Amino acid sequence: MFELKPISHESVASALAKAEHYRLLAEPSEAESICRDVLALEPSNQHALVVLALALTDLIPRDPKAFARAVEISGRLESAYERAYYSGICWERRAKAQHHTGAHGSSHHVYEWLVKALNFFDTAEQLRPAGNDDALLRWNTCVRFLSHNRELAPRTEDEPSAILSE
Repeated sequence: MFELKPISHESVASALAKAEHYRLLAEPSEAESICRDVLALEPSNQHALVVLALALTDLIPRDPKAFARAVEISGRLESAYERAYYSGICWERRAKAQHHTGAHGSSHHVYEWLVKALNFFDTAEQLRPAGNDDALLRWNTCVRFLSHNRELAPRTEDEPSAILSE
């Protein structure tokens, strides 16, 4: 069988630029692969972890395990702000991916997952560096999404919870 070849330390910056480029080309699997090559060399590379988490969230609509992997990667970020912010993005993208499938009975899950994202963005807002309003921008996007999709609502007590596998 073939074996993976390690990249050099000198190529890390270029490799991460390529990973970002592949994400922009809507090729998250390629971005994921590059980030994993960087992390094999530099396991705590924060830029690689961020790009990997985002690439995994891009995969959520077609890979049911991508969400859990993205949350795990976000949890490895050193900054409490970034852990909260990227965890919020994971939950937001999971909710929107589920919403776009139009699966019957998923509106409560979508709502609950967006609320979870909002909670993470609220935490990130409290921890954000001066001049960084990214968490506020994500918060506002989620609030607008909820206001444009009024069918999304919390579960009432008499409604059973559907089982959605990860």
